[in-house]
Parts: sequence; C-alpha cells; structure tokens
Amino acid sequence: MDVSHDEGESIDAGDAPPLDLTPRTIPSRRRRGLAASLVLVAVVAALALIAVKALGDASLFFLNADEAVEQREDLGTDRFRLQGTVVDDSVEETDDGVAFQVAFNGATVDVVHRGDPPELFQPGIPVVLEGHWDGEVYASDRILVKHSSEYEAENEDRLREADEGQSSP
Repeated sequence: MDVSHDEGESIDAGDAPPLDLTPRTIPSRRRRGLAASLVLVAVVAALALIAVKALGDASLFFLNADEAVEQREDLGTDRFRLQGTVVDDSVEETDDGVAFQVAFNGATVDVVHRGDPPELFQPGIPVVLEGHWDGEVYASDRILVKHSSEYEAENEDRLREADEGQSSP
C-alpha cells in the first residue's frame, strides 16, 4: 500500500513504524474528584445548618402574656418570645436563676428563668422573654429589657398597654 505525500513522493506503508494500540493508563481523577465532592457536600451541609439555626432564632413567635396563655396547648414546647410586665413582689432568686411572674391584659404567667437576669431587670418593668412552655410554667433562658428613652418614645403605646395589662383584673 502506497501513501502519497504533498511532494508527490510515495512511502511504502511497510516502512512506517507500527502503531502502538495498547491502552494507556491514565492517573485516576476519580479519587481526587470524590474527595473534592465530599468536601463540597460537607461545606454545603455546614452552611445549611448555620442558615437554618440563624433563621430559626430570627423567626421566634412574639406573644403577649394573655395570648400565650390562650395558645398554650397549640404552642406545646415550641420556642417563642413572651412579653409582659414583671409583677411587683413576685421576684424570687433560685439556685440557677430567678422565678417571677409577668402580666399582660389580665393574664399572669409564672416564669422560671435559668441564668442571671440583666442588671436592669426589676419588678414593674416590661420585659421580653425567650423560652417555651414547661407545663404551666414558662421556662425562660433569655430576658430582654428595653430601657432607653428612645425605645419609650418609639413604643409608647406598647409600654402603656403593658402597664395597663399588669393592672387589669
């Protein structure tokens, strides 16, 4: 068999070196790809967990004491924020925190708080608590006290309602 070149010469196919048709071994990229995929899955899972945790904390229900009492069975042990005014003469220190009552719109809730309350915590002030129902008692692990005059100016109606809620029968 003759093969022609551009210059008109012909080369006998028998003179050409034989072609090596044995399969080549290519270094496996599969292991590297598998390791990279596992790392990527772990990073995505960690980011998803962080996002779920952050969104869960940011989306707590906010209920006044009277609403929380009404919805106690529906809420079960779900975490939510409870707003009310600390009832006078109800604050008692416990071994691991403080027990007290909050009132709003005629409803009173017994609260057991684990941890130290903020310095500004005292009877007669509106508070927001984070926690859940533990039977008939609200189990709190965070107390928020609004204390600036700016808050009072912006939320005068809420504070007035809280004060009225404490004094209602």
